[in-house]
Amino acid sequence: MNKVLIIAEAGVNHNADINIAKKLIDVAKEAGADIVKFQTAVPELVMTEQAEKAVYQIDNTGIASESQLDMAKKIHLPLEAYKELLDYSNSVGIKFLSTPFDHVSIDYLYNLGLDIFKIPSGEITNLPYLQTIGRMKTNVILSTGMSTLDEIGEALKVLIAEGTLKENITVLHCNTDYPTKMTDVNLKAMITIGEVFGVKIGYSDHTLGIEVPVAAVAIGATVIEKHFTLDRSMDGPDHLASLEPDELKEMVNSIRNIEKAMGSAEKLPTESETKNIVIARRSIHIVDGLTKGHVITEKDLIMKRPGDGISPMHIQNVLNKKLNKDVTKDHKLSIDDLV
Repeated sequence: MNKVLIIAEAGVNHNADINIAKKLIDVAKEAGADIVKFQTAVPELVMTEQAEKAVYQIDNTGIASESQLDMAKKIHLPLEAYKELLDYSNSVGIKFLSTPFDHVSIDYLYNLGLDIFKIPSGEITNLPYLQTIGRMKTNVILSTGMSTLDEIGEALKVLIAEGTLKENITVLHCNTDYPTKMTDVNLKAMITIGEVFGVKIGYSDHTLGIEVPVAAVAIGATVIEKHFTLDRSMDGPDHLASLEPDELKEMVNSIRNIEKAMGSAEKLPTESETKNIVIARRSIHIVDGLTKGHVITEKDLIMKRPGDGISPMHIQNVLNKKLNKDVTKDHKLSIDDLV
């Protein structure tokens, strides 16, 4: 099994403070994630003043009066900050990624040399956005929250038509409510996506806890994305649905353990359990003492450990045979005892 790519999603949980952003990079590295990911946007290019906040954003911030634009202005870093975060990520040894939400941000990140572009769920029906990403011919990770199979198919067609290779696209199943209720996860849809489109699949998680992303790995996810924060009690729309540092580390460790446990599809005794075969299995033994010349019947036999004699599966090769010597109670029968 190939190693699962674990994306620690810092998103906007830095609250527009670059020092907090750097601490998040440190946490992602310490947890063992492969990638630390942020969100890059020029808010005025993404939403109008009339765009309302999502219900979860109101619930998580406790502020209903401000617009989505006003909120975004408070939590996004300026573009130039992402070069600094890229350099810092490189310095601590973790891959940097950021999701662009507008064309200016796309160009900025592309010019930084990013070789993976993450398309957020909200852009899956944004044709000009998809065309721009497709023309870059990089690796693409496509989130599919709120979408239908038809919409996923259309987005894939656009990306591929613009030059992105299908084999370079990973499609993430996702639910965009923060936090997502377990009854809304629909994890089997991830498998459906892979079967219908023949693409690599993964899962972007917004549930509380780590059970669902770990389960996603067990059923075939090649990429896991999960929000994390320094502290869930911080102000902001995404903190409440994010893991804290110890939880992020626990998720990474759990996924790595599941990777090891998956093994291959071949069913054979492992090297570690081979030594237990003789101890746990049974051989054909004699119930009570018998004399030479006795003809073996079922009532003469008992199946006992150890299992280094004649297997009970071969009992028909023993029945109705004569003993060529006297045997005692619990004698482990062998072919050499029979004529």
